[in-house]
Amino acid sequence: MLRSMFSSISGLRSHQTMMDTTGNNIANVNTAGFKSSQTLFQDTLSQLLQGAAAPNGQQGGTNPAQVGLGTRVAGINTNFGQGAAQTTGRATDLMISGDGFFVVDNGNEQLYTRAGSFSFDAQGRLVTTDGSLVQGWGAVNGVADVNGPLGALTLPIGVLMQPQASTTVTMGGNLPADSTSTNPVTTAIEVYDAQGNARTVTIAYTRVSATQWDVQVTDGATVVNSTLDFTAGGTTPTPATLAVGGLTIDMTAMTGYAGTSTAAALDQDGAAVGTLSSFGVGPDGALVGVFSNGRREVLGQLALATFANPGGLEKAGGSAYRASVNSGNVQVGVPGDGRGTLAGGMLEMSNVDLAQEFTNLIIAQRGFQANSRVITASDEILQDLVNMKR
Repeated sequence: MLRSMFSSISGLRSHQTMMDTTGNNIANVNTAGFKSSQTLFQDTLSQLLQGAAAPNGQQGGTNPAQVGLGTRVAGINTNFGQGAAQTTGRATDLMISGDGFFVVDNGNEQLYTRAGSFSFDAQGRLVTTDGSLVQGWGAVNGVADVNGPLGALTLPIGVLMQPQASTTVTMGGNLPADSTSTNPVTTAIEVYDAQGNARTVTIAYTRVSATQWDVQVTDGATVVNSTLDFTAGGTTPTPATLAVGGLTIDMTAMTGYAGTSTAAALDQDGAAVGTLSSFGVGPDGALVGVFSNGRREVLGQLALATFANPGGLEKAGGSAYRASVNSGNVQVGVPGDGRGTLAGGMLEMSNVDLAQEFTNLIIAQRGFQANSRVITASDEILQDLVNMKR
């Protein structure tokens, strides 16, 4: 039989594989986190008809004469280029901007994915669309141990934030040095004890001179009086702090310039008991809860995985991958630490380029047709050879 017929058969098989790969790419054009693939060809062994000859003094050298025996698929490479971003508005939809994979556990093995369409199940665990558990580190008192073992990332629904006793009240703003009013400038702020009970602290400033103000601080049970003295420049009040009822009143940020009165209580470090009202995921992967008492606390930390050779990962279905002997060992860490960052309310779409895929479709089709034509021509030659006997 003619070698061309067998070569063309190998060409048909290779171009069929290219068609299959291209068809799969087009089918997943709207699959979140999908990475397109590319088929690579290479020639097979060649039959040596005449070996090479070295030149000598009387005759030049000759090149080898070889006939190729067809083609085969050298490999199917995955393109891990960044896909386009699609805004969804869902707080649990996450997109990786840069390198890295989400780590998920399907109950049998640890897999890796770029598809960030997540949701919370009835137990408050962050899961993928097929129920795999998204991995990360839980937080204790707002701190996540990223050096510990991975586990399911859980939102503590229904858990109360314990009350926190106030220890410091921070004051700020300006006391007008040119004021002529004898009425005190008064401001108040709520503080909390260890049981979460609230009480009001009131601070009243009465002008004595351009650089001095009498200060009266009361928490309803204790009254403390002092004199606030500014330097000639209107900054650095003395004393810088006052103590009342176990609280430290910090006045280092206050000024005594001429002009508007803006003195106010800026902040205090206590909190009443709170319930979880909402949550969000930051670019660094921190799962932050917002509580009814106005406080925010880190509830967990999302993990990202990287590999020395992402192209060596095996596709495991469901837009997930598993490690292989050629992907390298998995390196797990927090986003932004040599890895990509996260964007909430967005999904990474497929990186399939339809224009390129349709071009590949035409190339595969024409390649298949050309190889079919060679088989037809080889058959006609064989038919002519058989007819020579007649």
